[in-house]
Amino acid sequence: MKTEVTAIDEPSIGDVHGHLAALTGSVGTPTLKRSTLFLFAIAAGLSVANVYFAQPLLDALSIQFGFNTASVGLVITVTQIGYALGLFLIVPLGDWLDRRRLVLSQLTLSAVALIVVSFATSKATLLIAMFLVGLFAVVVQVLVAFAASLALSEQRGSAVGTVTGGVVLGILLARTIAGVLSDVAGWRSVYLGSAVLTFLLACSLYRVLPSSPVNDASRSYPQLLFSVVELFLSSRILRIRAYIALLLFASFGTLWTSLVLSLSSSPYSLSRTAIGLFGLAGMAGAIAAGRAGRMADRGRGQWTTGIGLALLLGSWWPIGYLHRSLIALTVGIVILDFAVQAVHVTNQSMIFAAHPAARSRVVAVYMIFYSIGSGIGAIASTKVYAQFGWTGVCVLGISISTIAFVFWAFTAFVSE
Repeated sequence: MKTEVTAIDEPSIGDVHGHLAALTGSVGTPTLKRSTLFLFAIAAGLSVANVYFAQPLLDALSIQFGFNTASVGLVITVTQIGYALGLFLIVPLGDWLDRRRLVLSQLTLSAVALIVVSFATSKATLLIAMFLVGLFAVVVQVLVAFAASLALSEQRGSAVGTVTGGVVLGILLARTIAGVLSDVAGWRSVYLGSAVLTFLLACSLYRVLPSSPVNDASRSYPQLLFSVVELFLSSRILRIRAYIALLLFASFGTLWTSLVLSLSSSPYSLSRTAIGLFGLAGMAGAIAAGRAGRMADRGRGQWTTGIGLALLLGSWWPIGYLHRSLIALTVGIVILDFAVQAVHVTNQSMIFAAHPAARSRVVAVYMIFYSIGSGIGAIASTKVYAQFGWTGVCVLGISISTIAFVFWAFTAFVSE
C-alpha cells in the first residue's frame, strides 16, 4: 500500500482541549472551548437536515404536486444541483472572506428559501425553492473548513469527525422529524418549522462565532474560482478522494431515496413517521465519524477506507431482504451508514492535511462530487425502482459499491 499524502500544517489558533471549540473574544491568546465545537456540530446538523427533509416526504410531495414515481426524485436532484453549485460558487469564499459573516449570511438566506418551500403551490415554485435550499445549505462545508482551521494538526481529524458527527445526526433526525411532523401537521410544517429554527440559530451564532483571518485576499473572485479547478487538476489525492465520494454517496442516495417508496407500499404500507424512524438505525454513522477521524490522524486513512468500502458493499446483502425482514433491513442500514460516514470523514481528513492553506476550496471540490453522487443516486434509484422494484435498486447499489471498492484498491495498490 502506498504512503499517504501528508503536509506540514500552518500554525493553528489557540489551544485544543480534547476537541475543537471556538475562540473567545479575548485580545490575548484565544482559548478554544469544547462548547463551541458542539455548537459547530449543531449548526452543521440543522443545516444539512434542510437538504434531507424531503426524503421521507416524497410520497406526500408526489400527491400534492402531481409527480409520478419515476420523476419525484427530481425534488432531491434539484436540491443536490443547488448544493453542487453552492459548493463551487460559495464555499471557496471561506478562503477569501471572513467565515463568520459568510456563515451568518447563508443561514439567513436559507431561512428565506425554506419559507418559500413551505408556501409553494406549484411544481416550479417548489423546485426553484428546493434548489435555493440546496444552494445555501453549503454553509455546512464552511463550518467544517472553519473547524479544521481552528484545530491543531494532530486533532484535526477528531474535530472534523465531531462536526461530521453532527451532520450525520442531522441527516438521520431530519428523516425522523420530517416523518412525524408530516403525519401530525402536514409536510409544509416541516419546512416552516425549519425556517424558524434556522433563523434562531443564525441569531445564536451571531453572538459566539469568531471572526476568521482572510487567507487569500489578493485574488479576485474569478481567480479564486479558477484556483478551485487548478487544485482539482494538480492534486492526485483530491481527485481520488473526490471520485470515491461520488461513488460513496451515489450508493447512499440509492438506498435512502427509494426506501420510502418501498416501505410506504405493500406489503408494509408504513406511515411517514414509521419510515422516518428507520433513519435512527443509521446513528452508528455518528460513531464512525469520530473514530474514523482519529484513525486518519494516526496515518491509517487507507486502511479505514478499504474496510469502509468493503462494509458498504456487504451492507446491500441484508438490505436486499427488505420484503422478508425489517430486522435484516435495519442491520443493513446500520452497516451502510457506518461505512459511508467512516470513509467520508477519512476522505476529508486526508485532503485537509494535504492542503492546509486552501481548506475551503478543497472541501468545495470534494463536496461537489459528493453532491453529484447523491443526485445521481436519487434520480437513478427512483427510475430503477419504477422499472424493476426493490431488487433493481439493490443491484444498482451493489454495482456502485463494487466500482467504489475496485477503484480504491487500484489507486491504493496499483496506480502511481
